[in-house]
This record gives sequence, structure tokens and C-alpha cells, in this order.
Amino acid sequence: MKNKNSFFICLLLICSLAQSTFAQSGRIASRAEKGMVVTSHYLASEVGNEILQQGGNAIDASVATAFALAVTLPSAGNIGGGGFIVYHGNDGEQTTFNFREKAPLAATRDMFLGEDGKIKANSNHEGILSVGVPGTVAGLYKAHQKMGKLPWEDLVAPAIKLAENGFPSTHYMNSFLEWVKDHKDEELYKATAEAFLKDGQKIYKQGELFKQPDLAKTLKRIQQHGADGFYKGETAQLIENVMKKHGGLITKEDLARYEAEELKPVTGTYRGYNIVSMPPPSSGGVTLIEMLNILEGFDIKEMGHNSAEYLHVLTEAMRRGYADRAQHLGDPNFNPQMPVEKLTSKEYAAKLRETINPEKASVSDSANFSTAHLRYESPQTTHISVVDQEGNAVSMTYTLEHSYGSKITVDGAGFLLNNEMGDFNPIPEHTDTKGFVGTDPNLVAPEKRMLSSMTPTIVAKDGKPLLVIGSPGGRTIINTVFQVIINVLDHEMNIARAIEAPRIHHQWLPDITSFERYGISPDTKVLYEAMGHEVKYITNQGQAMGIFIDAEEGIYYGAADSRSYDGRAVGN
Repeated sequence: MKNKNSFFICLLLICSLAQSTFAQSGRIASRAEKGMVVTSHYLASEVGNEILQQGGNAIDASVATAFALAVTLPSAGNIGGGGFIVYHGNDGEQTTFNFREKAPLAATRDMFLGEDGKIKANSNHEGILSVGVPGTVAGLYKAHQKMGKLPWEDLVAPAIKLAENGFPSTHYMNSFLEWVKDHKDEELYKATAEAFLKDGQKIYKQGELFKQPDLAKTLKRIQQHGADGFYKGETAQLIENVMKKHGGLITKEDLARYEAEELKPVTGTYRGYNIVSMPPPSSGGVTLIEMLNILEGFDIKEMGHNSAEYLHVLTEAMRRGYADRAQHLGDPNFNPQMPVEKLTSKEYAAKLRETINPEKASVSDSANFSTAHLRYESPQTTHISVVDQEGNAVSMTYTLEHSYGSKITVDGAGFLLNNEMGDFNPIPEHTDTKGFVGTDPNLVAPEKRMLSSMTPTIVAKDGKPLLVIGSPGGRTIINTVFQVIINVLDHEMNIARAIEAPRIHHQWLPDITSFERYGISPDTKVLYEAMGHEVKYITNQGQAMGIFIDAEEGIYYGAADSRSYDGRAVGN
């Protein structure tokens, strides 16, 4: 009996440990008291949590987690891409770090166009010209140098270990591996086959250890030399070699000149809560605050979550927010006159609200912006939410653009390059109702950062972080974050339910609303369409990663979107 009791005690302890680190699933949030990390891959979440347990702060954990994702989530985690960090300390300090990619020095306004004025062979999204100068390593290093606590070397070490020792391959990578196998003999993708196929030839089976020795070497250079370990020396030379070999534009000078920026966040309020988000070149924060300001004048709680009336009002706010995004936003270093203050003001939102007919859809007219061109943005991005023991919060979103970026691996360095140049407007002054709309602020120029929809956001109350949220999803990102915030603040959902709830998306042009299939009732759809809206069904929208801080209980509630195959909330 004693042995039997001991067995059950051990089992209980194991289950208790599992509960604290692995319990989050679906609509049940994970609980923690000393820190929480939420990402799209469980191994990266575990790495971040270990850093917190070692005494690291939220910046330390986000840096280590990002490097771990560069190993375990090659579809979006990266050192060959770029992104944004939003920080809100428990003491009220707020800041952001911009490490969005840049166009190379040799880039030109019409670089993707043929003699007929049309895009050549999808070159803005595919091939060597689609690659922007990477920003991730510079951004992580700058954030750490400004706010980190633990040694830089300790934060890169877990990723090196994962790359050297390997991790179990998952089903999630299979479609990419099939693609690599089909293209392994093409000169541009030979290094990708060597890095991602077993012996450069075979697909890893689910559960087989996937090791990345070249990536481990690159990470060691970053570990030893900081940002210079990427932007100078051997890694920079390897990147330039790939560019010269295949006709690309990025040089060692481009890499040496790259710098991340610390920026003041864009801020607003919503029903007494403070919204802290990313400023341009992210369009996310400005558009999010504009839409929340519009919505503040409606009693959406009384309308009922995802009722036809409610979805109509959301759509009209989205329509107006995305129209302004298209007309006004870009890299502030090239567009110093952007009307950010106006777009995020309550007065402007009130004027927009007056144009909303409560019973009839507006019409999105492409003729309004004759110089506009909205680009396609890939949904393959990833987000990290972190809160440390002191209550400091980090919301970080970074990406390669498409899933696995350009699919071009740097030979000898083991990492994938982005295809972010596709986020610029490739055809100046081209507009149509299919969604080709954009503006002069986002045309290609040397060292210019392309506009992004990434929306890392922190909601605060009384000067302290309350909700940390973000998502991948291309242009749907802003609307995903928008709806999760509303679900928590207006509909009083817990963080897990707020993330799991069905979502919609409207982006001004094309004038169509996306519904997640099976998420919204057919009856609601009929009523919504009767107002003049056109609907299409999609499978999933985004993969939100969030943390809610209950200051009274002293509990962090974390939730990884079940739309994410390997996502996990891990706390202690």
C-alpha cells in the first residue's frame, strides 16, 4: 500500500508540473505566478520560461525565445527576417524597437517591373530580388543592450543547443519539406535542401531529430560577437556570396549599415484602458487605435458578440481604418508628414463614426486613392508574449513574410532569408477593385523599410500592463488583435476564450468580409449579407498569443491559439 501511495503521489506531482507548463489548450488558460511565455512552438516557450526562472527579465526571455524559434519554427521564426518589440514595464515605462527589414542600397522604385509595366515573374515575392536586409539580430541585440539583465551569451545558448542536438520534426513542416525535395536540384535552393532534408535528399519523418549544424555555427558567431556576428565578418560574407551568385542586391555594406531603432510607441485609450502599440513602419498600432476609437461610440456589448449588428459595426470600423492605412502610412524616415496624431484622435474617429449607416454597408471605392496599391501580405508570421515576475511585459512579432520566407538558405550559414520586399508597392499608381491599392509612402527606395501589418500590443490599466497580445496573419493581424482586445474588454471573456472566438476580416479592398468557416451561424450570415456585405469563408484567421495579468490575484493567465499547431503557453 505504501508503494502504491508513493506511486500516486509521484503521479500527482508529475501531473501538477504538467498542469503548470502544458495545460493550456483551447478555451482553458494556463496559470502562473512568476512569469509566462506564450509562442507558436512549445520548445521556444520552454526556453523563455527557463530564462525567467534563471532571473532574466521580460526582454531577456523574449530574446532567448526569438532565437529558439529561429531554430524550431523555420516557417516564421528567424534571424533572416525582421519585426517589432513593444515593451511596457510595471513601473509605467514604455518603448518599442523597430527591426523591420530595409531595401538594399541598389533597390529602385520600378525594380520588379518589366518593359510592359507589369511585375516580372512574381519577382517581388519569389527569388533573390525579394530579399530585404534582415533586421532581427540587430533588433534583439539593441533591446538587450538597452534593457536586458542576463548576459547575451546565455540568451543565445539554448538556441545553439537546439540546433546542435536537434528537436523532433513535426507534421507541420511536411509540406515545406515536400516542396524542398521537389526543388532540391535547382541551384537557388540547393543550400535549402542541404539544411532541411536528411542527407540533403530525404524528408524527415515525424519525430525524427532535425539537426542544423550550419545554423548552430551562425548562432555561435552571434553569441560571441553580438550583432556584429551577423552583420559583419563571416556571416555577412556568406550572405553577400549568395547575392552575387544569384543576382541579388544585398552587399556587406548593406549589412554593415543596418541599424535597429528605438521608437516611442503609438498610444490611445479605449473605455478607460490604455492601448500601447507599434508606430510606423508598422501600420498596426495606428489602425488598431483608429478602429477602437470608432467602436468606442457603440454599445457593442449590448449588441451581442458576433451578432449581425455587431459584425456590421466591426466591418465598418475596419473598412475606414484600412482605407486610411492605405492612403497615409509608410516608413516615417521617408514620410515625415504622416498624420498619425490625426488618425489616432477621438475627434477624427467621431467624424468617421457619423458616416456609418447602422443598417447598410458602405461601399469601398478604389477610385478614392488613385496612387494606391495594397500588397499581399503572407499570414506566416509569429508572435511572442512575455511577462516576467516583476510584471514587465513584452509583445513581439517578427516574420520572414511568406511561410519559410524566400525559401532561399544562406549556403554555409543554415538560415532562411526573408521575401519582405514584396511588402512594398511594386506598381506605382496602380489601383483596381481586386485589392491592388497602396500609396507613394510605401514605394521602394534604398534603405527604406516596407510597411507592415504586425501589431504587437499591450493594454494597460492604471499604468500597469493588463493584456499582452499579438498574432501572425498578414493584413489580418490588425483585425485579429482588434477582436481579441474587444473580446476581453467588452465581452469579458477570459484570455483563452477571447483568442479562440471566431473572427472576421475586412481590409477596405477587396470589398469582401472573411468569416472563419463554422464560426458564425448561417442565420447571422444571412442578416449580415442583407445589409449589403459580401462574405467569403476561410479556414482560420491568425494564431494569437496572449497573456492576461490579474493583479488582484497575482496570477498570469496565458493562452496559445489552438489554430497554432505547436503553440504553447508556459509559465512558472
